[in-house]
Amino acid sequence: MINRKITPSESGKRLHRFLRNLMPNLPLGQIYKMIDSGKVKINGKRKNQNYELAAGDELTIYVEESAYKEASIGQKKAKYVGVNANIDVLYEDGELLVVNKPVGMLTHPDQADQKDTLVNRVHAYLYRKGELDSPLFMPATANRLDRNTSGIVLIGKTAGMLHQLNQWIQKHELQKFYVTLVEGRLTGEGQLKDSLVRDEKGNRTRVVGEGTKLALDGGEAKAMTAETRYRVLDTGEAYSLVEIELISGRTHQIRTHFQHIGHSLLGDIKYGGRRFGDVNHQLLHAWRIVLPDGREFKAPPPAQMRTVAERTGLRFEA
Repeated sequence: MINRKITPSESGKRLHRFLRNLMPNLPLGQIYKMIDSGKVKINGKRKNQNYELAAGDELTIYVEESAYKEASIGQKKAKYVGVNANIDVLYEDGELLVVNKPVGMLTHPDQADQKDTLVNRVHAYLYRKGELDSPLFMPATANRLDRNTSGIVLIGKTAGMLHQLNQWIQKHELQKFYVTLVEGRLTGEGQLKDSLVRDEKGNRTRVVGEGTKLALDGGEAKAMTAETRYRVLDTGEAYSLVEIELISGRTHQIRTHFQHIGHSLLGDIKYGGRRFGDVNHQLLHAWRIVLPDGREFKAPPPAQMRTVAERTGLRFEA
């Protein structure tokens, strides 16, 4: 018989998924049978497969310890010795962490950078606080920003909060606002709605006709509708400061949309922009997020963006 207490970060996870992570060598069908036959109990009672675990729940699994050890081989164990834990925390409670990602940092590891990424720093930060309490659930980001896009990233510290954040995003119930500098004079407000297709191998997104399918090196890519709303905050002779509300969430959506209307982001060489002094990447910042429950988070624009705005004669709202 195996006894285990559910940790705070594991709360909100469904029973069958938790057991699948706990015993990765067991087929999912066998886990279902264990639950249905009463070999798994919560606080001494049977629960269904979709029961949402709560912190402090007592989990009992009626199996031999040797069988449990064999089924559990392969559980991930976190190691954060030497990992940078420096992050800019905008808000934190027991379930949610909101951080301000700097320019030049990946949100998640890729082939080029495996260690110093935002999510690794977040894990190291929580590990040092003693809040990385389970090898079965790792706090994760609900939204992702490109390396050279700065601003707000939401992290679910518990399985339940991560699921809630993902649901809000999928249902377009979470409002995401960005600020950027674009080339040319742009005024007023507008809405951009186009079909975008993604070339993963070329790491580019482009506007195409509705229903278009393109044959690319990596296979066929289908166009997806994307919607962007914008409001001009200030306009100068050659550049404009724009606030953007992202309605959908396609990769490089903002950069593609503004190139398409002839107002590429300042410095965004990949999408038609021109270098501005030493700036050779998009100046794009996720500066405000509003949750459906009324909570609002803000991240001040980075120093480089403010400096460039001043040099182009543009002013941020007070």
